[in-house]
Amino acid sequence: MSELFDAVDALVASRSPLPPAEERKRLRVAHGLTLDEVAAALKVRRATVSGWESVKKTTEPRGPEREAYARLLNKLAELYPAPATPPEPAPAAPTVGSAPAEQVPAATLALDTPVRTAPETTETAPAADAPTEPPPTRSARPSPSSAPRRPVRKAAPADAPTGATGRRFENGPLAVVDVDADGQVLAYCTGGLVLDVPAKSIPALVEWTLREAKLGQPKLSGPGKDADPLLVLTEAALERYGLPVALTDEERRAGRLPEGHKVVKQLARAQWRLTKRGFGPWARIHRPAQGSERACVQLCIPSWHALDSRHWGDVAQLPPAELARVLGVYASRVMTPRGSTAVTGLELMTALHPPTRASEPDADGRRHSEHNPGSLGKDPVDCAPCEAPDGHPLLKDLPRFHIRGPQEKLFEEAYDWARPMTDAECTLRHLVGIDVNMAFAAGANGLIVGLGAPTHVRKPVFDPKLPGSWLVDLSHVDLSRVRTGKDTWADLDADLLPSPFTPKGDRPQGPAWYATPTVAYAVELGYEVRPIEAYVRRENGRYLDGWYQRLRDAYLATMADLGVHTDMTPEDFLTAMDGYRDRDPELATVVSAIKATVKGGLGKLRERPRGEGWRPGEPWRALSRPTWRPDIRAAVISRTRVNLHRKIVKHASFTGQYPVAILSDCVVYASNGPSPLDFLPYREGRPLPGGFKLGVNPGLVKHEGTQSVLWGEEVRERFDAPELNLARYIKDGTVTDADNGE
Repeated sequence: MSELFDAVDALVASRSPLPPAEERKRLRVAHGLTLDEVAAALKVRRATVSGWESVKKTTEPRGPEREAYARLLNKLAELYPAPATPPEPAPAAPTVGSAPAEQVPAATLALDTPVRTAPETTETAPAADAPTEPPPTRSARPSPSSAPRRPVRKAAPADAPTGATGRRFENGPLAVVDVDADGQVLAYCTGGLVLDVPAKSIPALVEWTLREAKLGQPKLSGPGKDADPLLVLTEAALERYGLPVALTDEERRAGRLPEGHKVVKQLARAQWRLTKRGFGPWARIHRPAQGSERACVQLCIPSWHALDSRHWGDVAQLPPAELARVLGVYASRVMTPRGSTAVTGLELMTALHPPTRASEPDADGRRHSEHNPGSLGKDPVDCAPCEAPDGHPLLKDLPRFHIRGPQEKLFEEAYDWARPMTDAECTLRHLVGIDVNMAFAAGANGLIVGLGAPTHVRKPVFDPKLPGSWLVDLSHVDLSRVRTGKDTWADLDADLLPSPFTPKGDRPQGPAWYATPTVAYAVELGYEVRPIEAYVRRENGRYLDGWYQRLRDAYLATMADLGVHTDMTPEDFLTAMDGYRDRDPELATVVSAIKATVKGGLGKLRERPRGEGWRPGEPWRALSRPTWRPDIRAAVISRTRVNLHRKIVKHASFTGQYPVAILSDCVVYASNGPSPLDFLPYREGRPLPGGFKLGVNPGLVKHEGTQSVLWGEEVRERFDAPELNLARYIKDGTVTDADNGE
């Protein structure tokens, strides 16, 4: 009989009721779980869980997976009950500017804090960036707009958790603090919400932010921490609170105000602390945590150059409400900025993989901090000597002016390669540049990287799945004949191709150090490799997957807002990309910031000394971080360069066309027509398998720019440089040495 009961129970469980797709995603996000974490727990693929949450085409789990998934959702529903549906607003609701405060609908007001609506702007903030709907307040101030308008209705962001954490941060992740014409201090939040600020000093402003402003952002991972609130101070706010509008040259070089500044003293008297970088463009003001409650506020000061114009454009000059919108979109889709885009990119890695987690209860029911599997941990690890940049403490015994060669130093960098054009190419009319979207992010996707310290091995057998650095001779790899498939070989003109093993495209002359993806590509091309020695990392994992997915989704969502979608035909994609920045310049700035977050975050993995009186052979501050990992940076760059070379080889073997120049992720070809479609081998709308494909997704390509062949020859002749890299100037044809942040 028990077997019959078990069979009945299994039958019931196989049809366990499940909530709608939107609710499944809400519950997962509310608990800070990623798709990968749920997939690993249920022993299914990530795409399977994504399908269970898809609104457009929801798939349903079956068998034991359905029972386990239903159990997970039921437990999460107990922790994060669905919010009550708000009542429909009255058909003729009064405006904030024309009605007493008590007549304003409760849904428009913030708890314990007076609220305003932002002045009318030409753009409307996306619904995904609006704060959650708050309880009623005791009072409201009229809109600063002279014309009466309807109040901003506060709605929960589509991708934000509700529950207790969501209510705590109901006014969004950040606010831009400004002073109006009447002298009132205002905090412009995301979604058009404006709060009155009663604080008269910086210490009081910090207290108000933590106690009343309800600013912040939920954690991105289960064991992680909620993001601290961010306040952006305008020039008017700086003057109100006794801070300089601009730093002096000395303060700018130091990156902070002097310790004797009156505001720094005010904070000290109020028992607030600053981090080691002091009161600078990105100041962090904090007190020791009390239990699980953090007491920390981040300041951003645009007039002190906190927002690098190379990545953020002119957003520092935007009105407060528009600045809040731009930073709010970035915060909701990437994370609340913690500093420069590079700093934020690195912080995002840690936020998605916190170094520690709470253990299971011990015999006394107490939990302890333990290592979080899949993270880099809380302690730094030494790199291998070949991975150490010049001046590293590991190299202090080298002669002072010693220059390390390929046999001593791992040198994985992006391409900077060009060649003279052939006679046949000079008869063509155009030079067309194509650029790989989010190339380094795509290179990080699915990449296995080391999580711990390296192990030195003599005469190892190469393993393409083992991350590390390998000393191996690849000079025998001949690009004139390479394998392009399992049993397919191609004959190519090696003189027209860059080597995949060096940034300058030169063929190796002997043994050199390479990251795993580079050596694996030599094997893929059909050649045997015999490493001499290696530093391998046996503790490894796909550490950057969640980081890639978060930034990919942010990029694609923002590009979709600008009218560029993932399902477009090649022709429609090229049309949509033409002038996409002009449709909403502010959102286009967010795209630039997302790209800079990718490149800058990877660059921070091998951050060099920044002044501080450093001398070669001495440690510098960045070495104390677990995220100082030059091996991970090298692996991503290696894989990105290899990915690009693979496409170039596929294209050459099929079309006989070879690149004229390559700079990082931009490739230039000579063509009879001005469009990428004039030389990319599309057939009935389908691209060459394994070759270049037009589209907005990371790893696909877009049109970078077109110039004439005559322009290219004239530029090279003018600078007397037959191999001048034309990819650097293909976008608009202007030859300059200005730093563009690449």
